[in-house]
Amino acid sequence: MVDRAVPTNLPGPAPAGERMKIAFLGPFGTFCEQAVWQVAPTRSDLLPMPSVGQALAAVRRGEADRAVVPIENSVEGGVNATIDELSHGSSLVIVAEMLVPVAFAFGVLPGTKQEDIHAVGTHPHAWAQCRHWVEAHYPNVIHVPTASTAAAPEILTSVEDVPFQAVLCSKPSAKLFELEVLADDVADNPGAVTRFVMVSREGDIPPATGADKTTVQVRLPDNEAGALLTMLEQFSARGVNLSRIESRPSGNGLGSYSFSIDIEGHVREERIQAALVGLHRTCPEVKFLGSYPRVDGVRPNIRPGTTDEDFASARAWIEKILG
Repeated sequence: MVDRAVPTNLPGPAPAGERMKIAFLGPFGTFCEQAVWQVAPTRSDLLPMPSVGQALAAVRRGEADRAVVPIENSVEGGVNATIDELSHGSSLVIVAEMLVPVAFAFGVLPGTKQEDIHAVGTHPHAWAQCRHWVEAHYPNVIHVPTASTAAAPEILTSVEDVPFQAVLCSKPSAKLFELEVLADDVADNPGAVTRFVMVSREGDIPPATGADKTTVQVRLPDNEAGALLTMLEQFSARGVNLSRIESRPSGNGLGSYSFSIDIEGHVREERIQAALVGLHRTCPEVKFLGSYPRVDGVRPNIRPGTTDEDFASARAWIEKILG
């Protein structure tokens, strides 16, 4: 008899098979895998993917039930690959978020000497978080980008004529590939954190908890003076705070931009609905990318006059006027 996966309260469509299949930015040993295990149901099947795009495509094709990908780093900001992939293609929604503390191991093949190191392989975000340390300790070393932090040790240990002699990766990844760690907890900014999101096909929206985020993609009108101000006014007028806003090229030519926005609140809240209605009225494109619980549990400070009760009272007053 086949063991069935333990029931999960993960929002979104039910698994297509016996177990929850979760695609993630692989290979095994990445910080992304650490994020997966914060939320994965027992006996889930993990599917490592070589890129963010392929992880999300696996969900769109029905080959995976969920995908976990990085979306924001406390040092480098938004992960453009994820932001762009979510904004294009068939709709996917964020159903959960995870935070993973990030520090790196500087690893080499056993027996490698310091004078042998001329290049370091790692993901560009990892390099950005460690390059000052590397420049201080290995001043003539260059960076060779890899698809993920865990891809670097995998390449170093399996590819002939590899273009780098050292890697920056997670400590579990260095151990997995049996590297010699020359330095541990490498980081220019101690305490760095990467935020990951779990994504699914559209389904039931996670219920409001009082400590939630809503993510949207908004395209502004082209060549319209004050368009950005008009967009921001939709939030400020309803007392809605934004925890992240980043511009991305829309792909429609120079000067045309979209904004990826994290909103403090849930789409079931009246003030969030009112702000989204305002965006829909004033912007040519608004894409809803999910409402989900904040992993830090922080509740927004809701301004007087913008609670659900305030909106209900105002509607009741208008209905009374209209008889």
